[in-house]
Amino acid sequence: QVQLKESGGGLVQAGDSMRLSCVVSGSISRINSMAWYRLPPGQERELVATIASYGTTTYTDSVKGRFTISLDNAKKTVTLQMNSLKPEDTAVYYCNGDLTRPRIGPDGFSDSERKNFWGQGTLVTVSS
Repeated sequence: QVQLKESGGGLVQAGDSMRLSCVVSGSISRINSMAWYRLPPGQERELVATIASYGTTTYTDSVKGRFTISLDNAKKTVTLQMNSLKPEDTAVYYCNGDLTRPRIGPDGFSDSERKNFWGQGTLVTVSS
């Protein structure tokens, strides 16, 4: 079974740096793209950053220049390097993966499945 597990969250002060990691476990044949979302207290979930398998990245405006997303295909790990953290960065951060995995198709032969997966989240708290 495919699972995503985040790590690296915790309590830091404004201006500090923190690195989040997300490891993909289970049998997958391809990572199509990975992303980080976050859920601030009392707010809606927002997309923070994305990275495609070929390297293209996107960032939400509020983190541009401060956050960097990277992907290690060999280790099946996506990271989010967060610098110059602000109190408004406080949120539960979730890892998301657009993944392809092998499976047996409806006809009984080898096939593949592309599906989206979520991690359980890791809490990042930035104090003033």
